[in-house]
Formats: sequence, C-alpha cells, structure tokens
Amino acid sequence: MSTLRYLTAGESHGRQLTAIVEGCPSRLEVAAADIDADLARRQLGFGRGERQTIEQDRVQILSGVRYGLTTGAPITLVVENRDAANWGDVLSVEKPPALAEPVRVPRPGHADLGGGLLYDLPDLRDVIERASARETAVRVACGAVARRLLQVLDCAVYSHVLEIGGVRVANTSLDGLAAVDDDPLRCLDRDASEAMQAAVVAAGARGDTLGGVFEAVVFGYPAGVGSYVQADRRLGARLAAAVMSVPAVKGVELGLGFSASRLAGSEVHDPIAYDEERGYYRETNCAGGVEGGMSTGEPIVVRAAMKPIATLRAPLRSVEMGTHRAVDSRFERSDVCAVPAAAVVGEAVLALTLAAAALERFGGATVEEFVDAVEAARRRARRL
Repeated sequence: MSTLRYLTAGESHGRQLTAIVEGCPSRLEVAAADIDADLARRQLGFGRGERQTIEQDRVQILSGVRYGLTTGAPITLVVENRDAANWGDVLSVEKPPALAEPVRVPRPGHADLGGGLLYDLPDLRDVIERASARETAVRVACGAVARRLLQVLDCAVYSHVLEIGGVRVANTSLDGLAAVDDDPLRCLDRDASEAMQAAVVAAGARGDTLGGVFEAVVFGYPAGVGSYVQADRRLGARLAAAVMSVPAVKGVELGLGFSASRLAGSEVHDPIAYDEERGYYRETNCAGGVEGGMSTGEPIVVRAAMKPIATLRAPLRSVEMGTHRAVDSRFERSDVCAVPAAAVVGEAVLALTLAAAALERFGGATVEEFVDAVEAARRRARRL
C-alpha cells in the first residue's frame, strides 16, 4: 500500500528545522519557490511578533528531487533559523564552558511543565524549543509538497479566518478566497477584518492575546477515500487529528459541526443526485465533504478553534520547579494573535493527510500511475 509520511526535527532557536517526506511518487514537479511561497504565507497576519521580522523563511531541498522532479526517494527539506545566531551557546550540542541559566518557571498554557515532568528535564528550555510553534514552518514546507501532489488531481486547498477575539464574519461567501492573503488577517469580510484588527491592537496594548476560528476548504478531492471498516481509517477522524496537532488548536469540526446538533435531521443530511457527467453528487454539503468515514467528492470543509497565544506580557501565576515557590510566569517573545498563520498550517496538515489517504486508496509509484488510478476510479463510480 502506498503511503506518505513525514517527520520533523529541530528547535525554535537551533540552527535549522529539518523534515523528511517519504512516500511521494516520482516525477512530481517540486520547486523551492513553490514551497517558499507557502512559507511566506505562514508569516503573514496582523498581530504577529518581532520574530517574523528576523526570519525570512526559505527552504533548501537536499534530497529526493532532481532536475525539478521527485525521484521517489525520501525528500529532505531544511529551513534555517536566522535568529539562531543571536543565541550563542544556549543550544550548543557540545557542552560549552559556561552553561546558560536554566529555565525553571513553567508558563501556564504551554508544554513547559508537562514536558519537564515527562522527560525529567532540569532545564525547561529543552521543552520550550521543541514545543514552539516555530516547528510548523518546516511542517508547512512538507505540506507544500503534498499540495503539489493534490494539484495533479485538480484539488486545491484554501483557508480563511472566520473569527478573532469574538469578532465574527457576517458575510460567509467564499468569493475572493484565492486572494484572501491580500487581507491583513486573511479574512474575506472587510468590515469584520477591520474590527478584528482593532481588537488585536487593544489586546496588545493591555499585554493580552487573542484566539479565533479559521476554516479550511478543499475543492476537487476524489470521492471514496477513507473507510468505515476501522476507526483509524475514517477520513474525518484523520483530518480532525491532523488539525488538532496544530499548536493552540482546541477544537475541530467538519461541515455543520456542532451546529448540526441543534437542527432536525431533514436540515442536516445531504440529498443524493446523479448526473451523467458528474456521476453521484450531493445537492447540499452539510457533511463538509466527509460522510461515514469517507470523502463524498464535495468540498471538504474543516473549521478549527484556536485558543489565545499562551505567552502573555502580563504574567500569570506559576510555581518555580525545585523550590516550589509561587512566582509570576516568564515572558518569551511572542505574537498577540496568530490565527491567520495557524490557518496556513492547517492547510498544510490537511494537504498532508489528504495526500496520504489518496495514495493509500489509489496507489502509484509515479505521478502518472497515481493520476490514472484516480481517473479510473472516477469512471467506475459513474457506471455504478
């Protein structure tokens, strides 16, 4: 069974972030410029911190691509951390003459305390560096490869911001989705975006942070991917798990999501129709493109709730490890709001999950074999 998988490594202020993508079919066109475009989109968004002015993320493709085409071998991607030069020996691999002052105060809302207890770490810096959302930069690079694979199926992945700090869009139209990056908050409703920006400014002024909700929409994904026969093969479960892996995401819904619980069945389920050219399709898309653990062929719609950034300029209470004395938590450079960036990361993890599921369903050591298998399945489905 063909599959696509990836691993990332590296620290927030280490020399670089590294990823290996394994299982990508051969003969796929992959260019560093395409990946860089997604890396730049991840750094967009009103309310980002000063780290975004230091880093200008660019990818280096070190293996698995030759003359612009994948070879079928593992693809190695590297994103350097320009800020690493400012950290001296703090993250040195070899033991330096003088050790950095250990971090002993865990920050509420972060992985600090849990990670320190889990790995018995005397210095919470080791947790902070790996648990940081900085890791998502190289995950977005992996997602850009998966996006290219989906594009050969005429499948496109987009995202936009629905809500920040309690300000929600009034206009739910997806018109202009392809140009959403032109808005400072990647929001399709201009009036809502302006109100959101004002909320971000106000939160920053009082040393606070804001979360929100983003939506990802996937067009053109083939029907019949996933399965109902085992829990871990259900496509909806895999998509939800992928989005929940994005730092600070605390809730995920597909289609109508939680609002479906407040409606009658006649308002929730999507009537089935048939057309000679399209084959089977749904007259509505309340299910969000996933039903019974499988894709329906309709657009896949996923929404995620992101909590406010946990790093606050106005400190919360904490406890120093070792002494157990009550102290104020520490401040580590951070954003006021990162919902627009989280949406781009959401696109990446969805693309990776959908590409992997499609490869498992249709197979193919080469892009041509993969595309042919998908088209053959579509033809068969129209005849049933």
